[in-house]
Amino acid sequence: MKRTVKDLVNLEGKVVILRVDFNVPLDDGGKILDTTRIVQSLPTIKYLIGQKAKVVLISHLGRPEGYEIRKSLWPIALILIQALPTSVHFINKVYGDEVKQRINDMGNGEVLLLENVRFYKEEIECDMAFARKIASLGDYFVNDAFGVAHRKHATTYGLARLMPNAIGLLMEKEVSALTGAVDNPKHPFVFIIGGGKVQGKINLILKLLDSADTVIIGGAMAYTFLVASGVAVGESKVYDESVSYARDILNIAKERGKKILLPIDHVCIRESAKRKKPFVTDEMVDDMVGFDIGPKTIALFKEEIKNAKQILWNGPLGKYEDPEFAKGTMEIAKAIADSDAYSIVGGGDSLSAIKMAKVENKIDLISTGGGATLKFIEQGSLPCIDVIQDKIVLKR
Repeated sequence: MKRTVKDLVNLEGKVVILRVDFNVPLDDGGKILDTTRIVQSLPTIKYLIGQKAKVVLISHLGRPEGYEIRKSLWPIALILIQALPTSVHFINKVYGDEVKQRINDMGNGEVLLLENVRFYKEEIECDMAFARKIASLGDYFVNDAFGVAHRKHATTYGLARLMPNAIGLLMEKEVSALTGAVDNPKHPFVFIIGGGKVQGKINLILKLLDSADTVIIGGAMAYTFLVASGVAVGESKVYDESVSYARDILNIAKERGKKILLPIDHVCIRESAKRKKPFVTDEMVDDMVGFDIGPKTIALFKEEIKNAKQILWNGPLGKYEDPEFAKGTMEIAKAIADSDAYSIVGGGDSLSAIKMAKVENKIDLISTGGGATLKFIEQGSLPCIDVIQDKIVLKR
């Protein structure tokens, strides 16, 4: 069991470096489109404020190559000013004498947001000299950035190796929920997976065949599984190198008595048509290309969801960002929200989908991780969690 922020004592006046995940989606002009990740970090920040610590926030945003004004974190400081009951400051650096002076000038219980740490190439290189410069700013390190806990970067992995540390409240919540969902699931447990490439999700599906009762496969990856089961998919995208793996998964599921549901009808277009108008078909032939699940599949999947006691969903079931192919994903999002099951949704596209469907308040756990969520389920932990100190349990 890992030490949490609540295990740290006597924090008044101490400098706590809090790694958060403010990697929020932006439009082309740099405007923040969704503040979910900021909002979900607030409980840990507010807890540290209440303990009268000096809170130094550090995060990344996007994948900049050097300094990019549109990926500066200063707009996030404006949101934090409105959201927090204390003074919030911003500085366009992440280490150095100027940062140290700003921290010294802070009052207890105040917040300082540092600049986008990925403006420095040393971050993703996990440069320990770079990490030491940041570590010299504080007394404790708290990692609340579950979404990047699978990446050994300087401010996620390096700082934890250099400082007394703990995980934050959001990290604790996600780890506890995901661990319980996999190791002690409520049954029937339905795992819904969509999106594109199959290769990166093979081990995940195999892992969840141990605990899930039903695996629902949709999205672009479903066409690879349909080919593996002998069903024609027209000209739909198929990952040929993954067909044999998909066939193995189908065979293993059958041997274990587990149910795998694949689409039985599709929303398609014809590549050769001058006017590519979508249509529904049970059978994809010739130059048909599938972009969404059809009404029969929606009904099939909904019936399984209705009877579930636990649902884990990752990945859209069609090209949901196009209104012509959004219905399948939207209908499944609403079905999950309306079910009596304990629901967990993870992955950037899935989160966008539940927001489009306006059901985010009816999901039990919205995981901030995409790749991190999948890796945690598959492996049972992540490098940046492993490096956190264990909780001391006194034996009586």
